[in-house]
Amino acid sequence: MALPHDPLWPRAGGWPSFDETEGEVDAAIVGIPAWRTSLSPTGANATPGAVRDALARYSPTLVGPPAIDLAEAMRIVDAGDVEDPDGPEGEARVRSRVAELAARAGLVVAIGGDNSLTYSVAQGMRADGLITLDAHLDLRDGVSNGSPVRRLVADGLDGRRIVQIGIADFANSVAYARRAEEYGITVIPLDDVRRRGIADVMQEALEVAGGGAVAGGGAVAGAGAGGVASAGAVADAGAGGGGIHLDIDVDVCDRSVAPGCPASVPGGLAAWELRALVRHAASDPRLRSADIAEVDATADAPDGRTVRLAALCVLELLAGRIPR
Repeated sequence: MALPHDPLWPRAGGWPSFDETEGEVDAAIVGIPAWRTSLSPTGANATPGAVRDALARYSPTLVGPPAIDLAEAMRIVDAGDVEDPDGPEGEARVRSRVAELAARAGLVVAIGGDNSLTYSVAQGMRADGLITLDAHLDLRDGVSNGSPVRRLVADGLDGRRIVQIGIADFANSVAYARRAEEYGITVIPLDDVRRRGIADVMQEALEVAGGGAVAGGGAVAGAGAGGVASAGAVADAGAGGGGIHLDIDVDVCDRSVAPGCPASVPGGLAAWELRALVRHAASDPRLRSADIAEVDATADAPDGRTVRLAALCVLELLAGRIPR
């Protein structure tokens, strides 16, 4: 169904091409349609295009006051999709493209695709810290959408600078929970998110992932511990130069709002909770990149609610860069 046209109600998305834009930009969007190593059958490779289509259902406006049009306040570009991003050669293409984007963009937003993309995107960014919004630990052996965090640690990412938010009971194993502890990962379970609140949880995560509050060992967390950033302004964030990467696995949400995520379960985060966590994370200039993962556009509800939530996560990442 065609959307109505109103010249006074602009629509989100439709940003200019990265390759046809010169100079630094505030944010670069890129599709990473990974799917071949997924543990569950998935059509997640269809999701980047579906999210771009869904963006047109929203305006780029923050109501304020004062009201702000993101497209006017920021330079946002679309870098298209990385072709065939699975496997060693595909991951190399992702790393190369993401590094190219990071050199000019203050924020790189990767639209997946399954969760395997976190590995290559974070490496392309040379990320020093990692925050995941996920029901699962993603510490499995092998190469799949269940292993990106383990693979990053195996390749040198300090587990003490990884924070996993929203980890759910009955969605993980004792063996992998113990592995998280061995790696020094900070785990903030789903119940603690609700008990402590969005701001407290995310502030701790940013401090730990940013290297300001690196714990001596992994633990289940208890008490908690600017403006638009250009690429040049944050190029020195952290030892690796890539700052913090945020993995937004939408299956952290309740299945009623994320039926298009194969592994979402009843009782997960509400849509507003995910959106608030994402915006809070993006408000910190140490956050240089994010991915949105595990949405299967071909398995969504008829109203497209999961894809629409993923599109809103893109907009929340952009909104977080605006001074408030």
